[in-house]
Amino acid sequence: MSCGDPHETDCSEVLDHLYEFLDREMPDSDCTKFEVHFEECSPCLEKYGLEQAVKKLVKRCCGQDDVPSDLRAKVMGRIDLIRSGQTVPDEDVQGASRASVGPGQAQGE
Repeated sequence: MSCGDPHETDCSEVLDHLYEFLDREMPDSDCTKFEVHFEECSPCLEKYGLEQAVKKLVKRCCGQDDVPSDLRAKVMGRIDLIRSGQTVPDEDVQGASRASVGPGQAQGE
């Protein structure tokens, strides 16, 4: 997504690092660059607002649950694979779905 206008910080850079900005996991100088970009670029600002709302909703609805550390590591590993342009094999995704189904249960019950 891009508004088509030139910016000091390119739209693709902002969108690639949007979650780092949302989570305040980047240097203050980069946060400032992103804030300036959002003032100039309404499509990126809209995307930021949407992602911020989703993040707040997830925190409100799911923020109290403890997540097993091995699950967190697997999810983060998959996110890293996807970010690097690699794909997650279908059998990994299907295997994870089957693993969550208890013995004697059909998937979807």
